[in-house]
Amino acid sequence: MLNFIRPRLLRLMRVPHDPEPPFGAPGSIRVFRAGKNFFYVRLISWAVAQVGAVIGILVSVSFIAGLRSEFDSIHEARAQRERLAAHAAAQQPPAVIPAAPTAAAADANTAKDTAATPAPKTGRSKKNRDAAKRAFVERTPPWVMNLIAIGELIGIAGFLFQLPLTFAAARLDWELRWYIVTDRSLRIRAGLWSLQESTMSFANLQQVEVTQGPLQRLLGIADVRVQSAGGGGGGAGKGHEHHDSLHTGVFHGVDNAHEIRDLILDRLRHFRQAGLGDPDDHHAVTTAPSAVAETHPGAASAASDALAAAQELLDEARALRAAVQQGQL
Repeated sequence: MLNFIRPRLLRLMRVPHDPEPPFGAPGSIRVFRAGKNFFYVRLISWAVAQVGAVIGILVSVSFIAGLRSEFDSIHEARAQRERLAAHAAAQQPPAVIPAAPTAAAADANTAKDTAATPAPKTGRSKKNRDAAKRAFVERTPPWVMNLIAIGELIGIAGFLFQLPLTFAAARLDWELRWYIVTDRSLRIRAGLWSLQESTMSFANLQQVEVTQGPLQRLLGIADVRVQSAGGGGGGAGKGHEHHDSLHTGVFHGVDNAHEIRDLILDRLRHFRQAGLGDPDDHHAVTTAPSAVAETHPGAASAASDALAAAQELLDEARALRAAVQQGQL
């Protein structure tokens, strides 16, 4: 399944091919990848999210099932009442309408009922709420519950559809992490939905550290964090993979963190001892003529010959100009 989904998902997300090595000697290229346990950490996070989604679906299904049962019972009770009323109306003769009471008698009866009626209680308010609820459900057409059931089925289908896709995304997020180190620079690429690739030159590198949380310590993995000039000197906050990404690079979830740290520090030391600068910087070098004469005798003699030839051309030009002026006079 993963082999079927991987190329299609990569093509859909337009993920580029493997990264090119950064600037440096070809023989010095070292490629590192995230450890297998880093994938297990991502897999645990994915599983927890899916379990939470399943619990939410079960609660929703249970609630909708109870709502549907209550909806059907209220409508069935209403239909039964209507049938009984219709049957009773067909069986009984028309009732004689009594004469309306006088106004004085009506006021007396109202006062009597008011005096005999007890004070409202909590049970009465609950009955009123239940009655209002039944009235609302009775006014609701049956097709509303059908729409709710269709939405429930669509949600379950969407959950089942995303399972292989999100699992493949978690797997590819681990597979597509590249950490490349040469003798002069390093390059980090990570991400599937949001691809980030950063390159850092040893000319600007200032700090290399290894960080390891409790879960990482249990699984035998760690993070190697490199910081360049201008990073502010502060460590990245927990839970932020790309904190200050312009000045900080992180080798996430590697199982040979100390080896990577020692390699970077060793190459950084050789880089600085060799006096190499940033490969992107091009500086003009100005050297004193005496230093050139001492280090390159051939270059000094060639410069003297060129100076003599230039002096000879200047003399000839002056003589020619004097001859032209005399001819004009």
